This record gives sequence, structure tokens and C-alpha cells, in this order.
Amino acid sequence: MSSLNLTFSTSLPASYTIRAEDIVEVLCHRKVTETEEYLVRWKTKPPTPTPPYAPASWHALSDLYRCLRHVQAYIENAQSKYDLTALNTSLTSTSSRKRKSPDADPVPTRDLATNGLLTPWTERSLSPANVSDIKTEAINAADLGPRVYNAILQRKEGYLFAKKPADWKERDDIAKVNCRTLPTEAMIEVAKKTPVSQAESAIRHKFLHLLRPVKGVQLRNDVDSATPSLNFTFIDKYVLRNGIYEHPPESYEGCVTRCKPDMGQGVGCEYTAWCECLEYAAVDEERLSRKDPELYEKYQLDKLQDTSGLPKRFPYRKSNRNDTKRPQTLQPFYLKSRNAIYECNDNCRCGPVCKSRVVQKGRRVPLTIFKTRNRGWGVCCNEDLVEGEFIDTYLGEVITDEEANKREGTFGKEKNSYFYQLDKFVGDPLPGVGELTSEMCYIVDGQYMGNATRFINHSCEPNCHQYTVSYNKHDIRLYNLAFFASEDITAGTELTFDYQDEDEVEDEVAIQRREAAEQNPANQGRIRCNCGAPKCRGFLW
Repeated sequence: MSSLNLTFSTSLPASYTIRAEDIVEVLCHRKVTETEEYLVRWKTKPPTPTPPYAPASWHALSDLYRCLRHVQAYIENAQSKYDLTALNTSLTSTSSRKRKSPDADPVPTRDLATNGLLTPWTERSLSPANVSDIKTEAINAADLGPRVYNAILQRKEGYLFAKKPADWKERDDIAKVNCRTLPTEAMIEVAKKTPVSQAESAIRHKFLHLLRPVKGVQLRNDVDSATPSLNFTFIDKYVLRNGIYEHPPESYEGCVTRCKPDMGQGVGCEYTAWCECLEYAAVDEERLSRKDPELYEKYQLDKLQDTSGLPKRFPYRKSNRNDTKRPQTLQPFYLKSRNAIYECNDNCRCGPVCKSRVVQKGRRVPLTIFKTRNRGWGVCCNEDLVEGEFIDTYLGEVITDEEANKREGTFGKEKNSYFYQLDKFVGDPLPGVGELTSEMCYIVDGQYMGNATRFINHSCEPNCHQYTVSYNKHDIRLYNLAFFASEDITAGTELTFDYQDEDEVEDEVAIQRREAAEQNPANQGRIRCNCGAPKCRGFLW
């Protein structure tokens, strides 16, 4: 193993770079002296099918800094086609540290940084001085052949462009090749013997650059040299697409009649009957049956439309002033029932310290995105979580049902793992329309935009549950999706939730259902579940 000193060009852009939207794909790679180069196909109109003489050119990674997501897509495809794994330098530790089983302590707490983006060890592993490479026969400059096909390259305003002159066919200085034949067999043979470690390092640095503004989220990979997709944007709130209507915050109805900041020992709202924010909250039936049996019987028979004044519960327990380290937690009444949670909002008189404001304050716990051995990327918390503790929300693009169907048709069934339908209130009255139907519900798509929760894996026996959280009780189409710990979770344990959000069943029933699903021929094309839980259902969708 020889040490390879990477230049800054592998992780920093050159003076002139290629824009991601100007190329279609990366076709192949090679190494010239000590520098990896990648063959790109430039965008044409239309981009597909590939025109016979589409422009193509070789570039170092410094030229492709803005196109690294294309390089990443090529590498992921080439790993399986060309079996590059043995050639590539792992970005993981070369020490004798050993991981436990995937389900037990995936990220050792001793390795977690207390105030940095990466652990000190991970930073060292990404240092150019520590990136080594298997020796391969690099191509000599004299044997390179053409660097540009069917076009010339131009520089303008900091960018590189491929231009196809009108007289390109007659020009001797333009190499001509049928782009549909690229990469050639000779190029493929070279690629099979050429590592992509410089590209993987550049991709890792680029992702960490994107992650840096996200406070309290780290990245760790002890399994291989992969990096989460660069075709992803971290956001801190929903991105609303066409057809989505959001009520302006100033229109939210708050608790303004009797609630005050100094009530409830200085934590805002104290009496559920006074708090208008709880108008549509679930009724505490047990308390109602004790307090007013006659009214309870009427409630049971008629399911009263107007439940204001009936006993309800605030969603969260008060903070313990004697134990400042213990967070507010979701009341068991909500934790077990999965009833909608209504928080106070900026128009309330209870003030910002009100105990009914948790999710709106954002994530408070540190998270790590880490690579699992058999389920892609996962998420764990860097500190112990207690049952009922808020973790984070699920974010993404909010789209209509019609748009979701289009995207599913384009990307297939796997798209479902990023879709979350806001259907909690289906059947409830929608002013001016009638009842809310499933087709009217909005969808949250977290595939290309979102936050760390986008990487949380599914489990048929999850340790987290998702809950409906609303700051505007009158909006039944747009609300937040919040994850809470459904049990005490030790630091470093992978966080999971049930993508299908099904009710828990007994072990015997779960096994019978899984065996029946395995034997059903109709399930052959379905996506298999790899959660490994005793109650695993066998298939996702």
C-alpha cells in the first residue's frame, strides 16, 4: 500500500468548474499519473436518448466539484458492475476497533464528539495524509488519446461549457466518436483496475460541507467508504410545492381568554378547560367517567361534536425543576393512544415558557447518521433517551396526492419509503368541501429534501413512534410529524419507526402472518423488510 497525497483539488473546486445541470451522467473513470479523471456526457436537447455525437470530455475532480452527485451515482453503479470494492481505500478505521452486531450499539459512545461535526477519529481518517491507495498502472500522458469528443470546451464566468461549433464535422481539431459507444471496452478494462478513492474522499468532504450548518448531527461510517447521497438538501422546515395551501401564522387561533405565562408554577397553561388550543384534543374519558358519569354516558352515545369544557390533558409533563437534565416527555395518555397533539402558538397569551411548546422549539438531542451493515444508512442518538422524549420532526417537500402519484410512477415502489401521507384527519369536516378524503391529503416527500430523520430505518418492532403535532387546530391538512421515543433508548442504539404504522400484535400472530406472506405468490415483487425483528412482517410494500 503506497501513501497517496491528495491535493486540495479533490475536495475544492478549480477556478472553472462544470455545473451539475450541464451534464447528464458520468460514463467512466481512469487515473492519469496520480489523478483520477472522469468521463462526462454533456447535456443535449433532448438529453435522452443519447445523440450519436453528443459532447463528452474527461475531467479531474476539481472540475467536477459541483457535479460530485453525478460522480457518486456513477461510482455506486460501477461498484456492482466492475467490483471496485477490493481496489478502493476504505474511509473507515484501520485500527483494531470492532463493531458489535448491527442492532447493538452501532455507534460506540466513547467515539462520539461532544462539540464537533465529526469524531476526532473520523476527522483523522479523512485527512489526505491518511488516504492510501492500491498501486495501479496509471495512464501515461502520451497515451491519453482525446480529452474532448464532438465539441470544444469554453470558459465563461467561472464555468466550463461544451460547445459544438457549426463546422465541427469538418474540423480536424475536434475528435469525433459515436457517444453511444462510450465507454469503450478498453476504457472499461482500465476502469475495472482503477480505484475511486480520491472521488470518494471528495464526495465525503462535500457531504460534510453540506452537513456542517446542521447543528448536532454527525456522520459516521465504519462499514465501507460510501457517503450519503449528495443529491439531498438539508432543510429546517417544510418546502411547499404547487397546490399546497398554508394558513398564515397570524391567523392561528390561540389561547387568549384566561391562559397566562405565570400560571401553573410559571409554565403557562394550567387548566385544560381554559386552553382554547385543546378544543379538538382527545377527551380524557377515564376522568370524565369519574367526574360526570351522566355526561360520560351521553358522550359515549352521541360522541359530542363540541367537546370544549370536557376534561382533556396537556400533551407534555412539566419539566422537573429539581432535575434539569430530564427533558419534558409526552404524557402516557398521548404516547399510547397516538391521539393528535395540539401545541400552543405565537398568538397565545401563555408565553414562550408554556409547557405545551416542545416540538415547535426544534430538536434538542444530538444525532448521528451512520452506515448499517445491511440496511443502508441509519440514525442513532448520541445520548440516552427516555420514554416519551421528543427526537425530531420528519421534513421534506409537501406535495399533492396527484404529484405523489406522478413521482411514484417515475421512481417506482421504493419511493414509498420517503412518502408520508398527512391523513390523520381523514373523514373530518373540511370547511367548504365536506369531508376530508385520502385524495385531498398532502404528502411529505423526504427523498431529496429533509433532515436527519430521513435516514431513520424501518422496524416492525420500533423504538420510536411518529405523532401528529399541530400549532393550528383548524388546519387538518398541514401539520407536523414528530418522532418520540416509545421506550428508554440507550445512547448509540439505532432509532427505528414503523413505516406502515401498524398496531402491535402478539408474537405468534406476527409469525403466522409472516409465514403466510412468504408463501403468497402475489408478494414476489414486493420490497422485502430487513429489520430482523422477531415480529418482522417480511415485506414492506
